[in-house]
Amino acid sequence: MRFLTMGIHDERLVKPARAVVQESLGVKAGERVLIVTNPGAEIFRIASAVYDAAAELGARPVLVVQPRKTSLDYAEDAVIEALASEPEVFCSLSEEKLGKDRRGLSRPYVWEGKEYDHIHGFLREGKKVMRSFWSPSLTLDTFLRTVDIDYEALASVCRKVKARLEGAVEVHVTSPSGTDLRFSVEGRTPFLDDGLFREPGEGGNLPAGEVFVSPVVGSAEGMVAFDGSIALAEGIAIPSTPVRVTFEEGYVVSVEGEDEAAELLSASLEAGKKRALAFEQEGLLPRGQGEVYARNARHLGEFGIGLNEKARIVGNMLEDEKVYGTCHFAIGSNYDEDAKALIHLDALVKNPTIRVRRDSSWEVLMEEGTLVG
Repeated sequence: MRFLTMGIHDERLVKPARAVVQESLGVKAGERVLIVTNPGAEIFRIASAVYDAAAELGARPVLVVQPRKTSLDYAEDAVIEALASEPEVFCSLSEEKLGKDRRGLSRPYVWEGKEYDHIHGFLREGKKVMRSFWSPSLTLDTFLRTVDIDYEALASVCRKVKARLEGAVEVHVTSPSGTDLRFSVEGRTPFLDDGLFREPGEGGNLPAGEVFVSPVVGSAEGMVAFDGSIALAEGIAIPSTPVRVTFEEGYVVSVEGEDEAAELLSASLEAGKKRALAFEQEGLLPRGQGEVYARNARHLGEFGIGLNEKARIVGNMLEDEKVYGTCHFAIGSNYDEDAKALIHLDALVKNPTIRVRRDSSWEVLMEEGTLVG
């Protein structure tokens, strides 16, 4: 490979970068590839290697660098405009987040009657003119260990787990730390993040390796004991003792725990609520939507199952939520777009037992962290 970006040369990055563009994205000669990143040393080196790997294939990569963004910040206008050019491939490699779409929040994009508050989702999920991956908070260590994998093998496992969730009406999760939560998934379609993003409309995280679903709005009842990493409005925590989050009718009613992470999680949920109300006051959310977004900042937005055997808990949610033998829940926005919020905070449960109900019969999908069947 001839390195094209600012003379950066790190041989360790060549193989995983090629895996990204060839195996995951299936980039072809002549395709436009937009890569958005930050100036941080590690993430910029990774983005540069992906740029070089795309150029090596004869694609037309463009690298855009913006300041670091948190989950409550806006993407730069130039980034949104670059996305508006509708590249065939989009790669978001960020130290934290890509950033929100200021225009999309105030005047959502509409495709076939569905609203999207970010142009990325509009182009990929709506118009389906683009395929993409996004890697918030990606580190060099994670990239080197978890991205150069057998994507076909991972996809096979993900498809099997997805098939066992399809058609289910209820999920019951327990764990040695005290989790005991039930929620409905009736009518919901599970998603998979298997790393195969080769067709327009496809996309997910790299590293990949999870199957996830949006619980039915208002259905979650019980308690989750988070004993792995916990995403916060800013940063991440790994509690020394479980953080216990109780849900009633789908919403968080209490956050308890001896570790400081409990207080930080509570503060993050409150920040998501207050920011939503402020956005409406500033005209960045349509009138009446501030209260909706604020309420959903405490809603159970996601249930996911980690399936990447190269991933491990390192205090980085991008990798942590893919760890085989764990499951995760997110508080905030969901993937079915019927519980919108400004936050989406993932948190892990280790060694879960996951039971799935169809009609009146239950089956065990995972028992204390090991897939069954």
